[in-house]
Amino acid sequence: MGSSIFLQSNSLLESLIHLSNEVSPIEKLPSIQVRNVSTMLRRIKVLTSLFEEIQESNNPMLPPSSVLCLSELFSVIRRVKSTMEGCKNGSSLWGLIQTERLSNQFHVFVKEIARALDILPLSLLTVTVDIKEQIELLHRQAKRVELYVDPKEIQTRDVLLTLMASEKNMFDVETVKHVFNSVGLKTVLDYEEEMSKLEDEVHKQAESEENDVRQVSGSVGKSTSASFNVPDEFRCPISLDLMKDPVIVASGHTYDRSSIAQWINTGHYTCPKSGQRLIHMALIPNYALKSLVHQWCQENNIPLMECSSNAESEKKTCEKAVDHISATKVAIDSVKRTAEFVVGKLAMGSVDIQRQAAYELRLLAKTGMDNRRIIAEAGAIPFLVTMLSSNDPRTQENAVTALLNLSIFDNNKILIMAAGAIKNIVDVLESGKTMEARENAAAAIFSLSMIDDFKVAIAAHSQAIPALVALLREGTTTGKRDAAMALCNLALYNANKLKTVAAGAVPLLIELLMDDKAGITDDALGVLALLLSCPQGLEAIKKSRPLVPLLIDLLRFGSAKGKENSITLLLGLCKDGGEEVARRLLINPRSIPSLQSLATDGQVKLMFNRSELKWLKLSDSEQ
Repeated sequence: MGSSIFLQSNSLLESLIHLSNEVSPIEKLPSIQVRNVSTMLRRIKVLTSLFEEIQESNNPMLPPSSVLCLSELFSVIRRVKSTMEGCKNGSSLWGLIQTERLSNQFHVFVKEIARALDILPLSLLTVTVDIKEQIELLHRQAKRVELYVDPKEIQTRDVLLTLMASEKNMFDVETVKHVFNSVGLKTVLDYEEEMSKLEDEVHKQAESEENDVRQVSGSVGKSTSASFNVPDEFRCPISLDLMKDPVIVASGHTYDRSSIAQWINTGHYTCPKSGQRLIHMALIPNYALKSLVHQWCQENNIPLMECSSNAESEKKTCEKAVDHISATKVAIDSVKRTAEFVVGKLAMGSVDIQRQAAYELRLLAKTGMDNRRIIAEAGAIPFLVTMLSSNDPRTQENAVTALLNLSIFDNNKILIMAAGAIKNIVDVLESGKTMEARENAAAAIFSLSMIDDFKVAIAAHSQAIPALVALLREGTTTGKRDAAMALCNLALYNANKLKTVAAGAVPLLIELLMDDKAGITDDALGVLALLLSCPQGLEAIKKSRPLVPLLIDLLRFGSAKGKENSITLLLGLCKDGGEEVARRLLINPRSIPSLQSLATDGQVKLMFNRSELKWLKLSDSEQ
């Protein structure tokens, strides 16, 4: 099954290693984009070590999600190589003018590497601990990397543009030399080479103009082939017409862009000429052949065109041309084939294979709404729900986390609930075999409870709310926050407020407010503010003597959301015979300055009389 759907892993790895080795040995960095190029080279070097170790492991069949990841990395590195060669061999002055665009391009490459690594099942690959740590570090850094545009290049670019706008012979020669030196142009020979490169760039930019496309009749292309004896090597193997925009596919064969793009976009993943499965869908311009075609057209007085007949529709087809797997129909189809294959392992595999399959789906569902939709359509949800009852800790953890990731897509929430998942999820929340499984079960309940109807259905399970309260007590900071957020969602439904109070949430939430290490102050305040509207909740909150001074401190030092909920709680406590609370407020020396400060900011209105202290939140109209 795997060999009929996926590429041979050895072929893919060989191509990756060969491509990465072509990128890495750049002896001299280009004079532009130095930092972006050098950091990218370091990233590719780390990835190359990973590719080599996977190859050395001699695993004949890699996990499907890893094949998808490696295919994406191949596409990214291919485009990195092309961009780096452009920076190194192209016009330095033109690159300087394009510095922001090039910087953004490198930033996009890094983000694409991060997204590819999102679905790499490292724990299923035979690699050393050292390589695993390096890849994990690379992944973390790539996810948080920010766009870097060299300020010196921007400054030099601005000087160059000013010089270009100057009148003839009205610029300073030393300034020109400084600009040229900054991009590595120091000798007369350098100047001559740069002039040649600029001329090539001018021709290249002229070729990309679409004016000719819009002006030429759609019948010109075919009439050209009929009227002239077009050399066979200039004909597209698909359409047999003259190639206007020749591109190379992964097999090494060349086609006209519009023809091969249409072939790929209609669901074909093989080379039309050789029948070989394409290991990536990138279309690489064949500049050498394109130059020869243009030369032949000029010699035969044939109008040059970038696209073939019906320019406007063909332009749209060209825009659909597959550039890389993550942005096209090819990506969706690849994920679909991967999901179907992995779900098959869920349904029919051994315990070990099911654990691996759940882990792969967990990673695959981590990013992208399309991924989540496709996995659900492949039928994964019922199998994952069943696996929540597994006695294997890792299988259970992977299954609940995969369901959590899938639930981010709204329609999947309905499918998960329809599969009867809530009982199993609550069981994992209450007595899961790992703390991570319990915490991810709480996060899944939070996600599912975003739909109003499900708030009732979830809380109807007798152990749902008590289990969330138990996690508030026992979980990590992340788990406590997930539990508090789930309780906050459920407590929006009035009947669930009483259940939350009955489960003992109030004293525990107040205790968490006093625990700086808990780190969920705002979430705890949010739940307490909701429980305030329930008579039982109000009574439970009033019993806490440390709460009022704590809320006063939060009025001074809390976040904007924390201050808002603190005011709500204090107002509720002072209503309905809360003279004791008002008296404690007046006794506290910090309360009045804090409230006056908020009143000055327009957040509250203060009203005093002899027996009580009242303040009302301003409505929008009063503000």
